[in-house]
Amino acid sequence: MNEQGKESVVSENEESTETKETNSTDQSDHEEEMNSDSNEQEATTEQEQEEASDTDLQQQIDDLTKEKEQLTDRILRIQAEFENYKRRTQKERAAERKYKVEDLALELLPVLDNFERALQTEITDENKSFFQGMEMVYNQLQEALKSQEIEQINTENQEFDPTFHHAVMQTEDDEIESNMVVEELQKGYMLKDKVIRPAMVKVNK
Repeated sequence: MNEQGKESVVSENEESTETKETNSTDQSDHEEEMNSDSNEQEATTEQEQEEASDTDLQQQIDDLTKEKEQLTDRILRIQAEFENYKRRTQKERAAERKYKVEDLALELLPVLDNFERALQTEITDENKSFFQGMEMVYNQLQEALKSQEIEQINTENQEFDPTFHHAVMQTEDDEIESNMVVEELQKGYMLKDKVIRPAMVKVNK
């Protein structure tokens, strides 16, 4: 082969080598670009995942906080209801203890009324001992009522008070002040601070 042919082959080989090197360089650059894009995408994905995770975590915190507030409010309401129930129950029990003899007293009052009417009968030698026996029983009943804090309502020289008196008759007497009790027709009674039966009275106009 002549010199010119050799040079042509060498030149072609060099061009081919340069082309390969260029192609290799271009491919390497492309791969680096792809790797860079991939890394950027991965970094972006990781950031998005972290942001999503933070958002989910915040949502869970908000949900738990709301649930805690609801439970706290419910507990406070239950406590308030229980305190109200306890106070009401204690009040009812105190009232029950305070006035537990009221029903029995109301049953006994008509018996006392009958004793009082019987004791108004005329005493004779024949009924004297019987009268004394009735009087003793009557006094015992009165003492038993007093031991339970059941007392008679005072009406003598008292101004009429609808809280304690029940007016069943009226009279006109210029010598007596208006609205004053002039006569007691039936005794009234109180249990501690409660009127269990008002006194039946006659009142001056």
